[in-house]
Amino acid sequence: MNPFIHTSKTPEALADAFAKQLIQWVNESNENSFHLALSGGKTPSLLFTLLAEKYASQLNWSKIHFWWGDERMVPPADPESNFGVVNKLLFSKIGILPDQIHRVKGESDPIVKVKEYSTEIQKFIPTINGWPSFDLIMLGMGDDGHTASIFPNQMQLMKSDKITAIAVHPESGQKRITLTGEVLNHAKRVAFLVSGTSKSRIFNEIITESDNASAYPASNIHPIGELHWFVDEECAGK
Repeated sequence: MNPFIHTSKTPEALADAFAKQLIQWVNESNENSFHLALSGGKTPSLLFTLLAEKYASQLNWSKIHFWWGDERMVPPADPESNFGVVNKLLFSKIGILPDQIHRVKGESDPIVKVKEYSTEIQKFIPTINGWPSFDLIMLGMGDDGHTASIFPNQMQLMKSDKITAIAVHPESGQKRITLTGEVLNHAKRVAFLVSGTSKSRIFNEIITESDNASAYPASNIHPIGELHWFVDEECAGK
């Protein structure tokens, strides 16, 4: 299935377009729970602010269970914590119940927490072909084509037989916990939120399926459900 590409003028307009689409997807779901995996980054931060300030009354928050595609191994109050950003910009404003939030405990031992996160996913999320199947996974893309915390030098995580894995940032050496490729690709929907000229070249290589595109983790995302790219005009380029 070809991806759906949604182009907006600015990162702010991109976030708004995705917010409206998210509302539609959640409200159309007939299930009692909607399992949503979030991502970090500047554009998602715009989204979380919008959801709290503009769209809070339009979502049935009680049915959404929040997860993360990846998390840095830092305390929740650290500015680099993906959970911390969402908590500050969104959760603290709308009163999400604690049992709806399934965070990676980045302040603890990654060897322990990677197993704990996998166990929690298996407890709550329905499976397809033996793999957990999220209703929606939000993803970003780095300047190097990485997504979640699967980096080009750790492509084995795309085919890992584990649900979660410990990844290492290739430059900083920072440890992270990430969903693996098989989990990303068993989602009912995956939505990339990508903005800026620094992402334009790799985005276009992925969309046009250039010869070297497969070297980028983001190009290996082919979910069993729908694939959406929400991009701004700077990223879309040509």
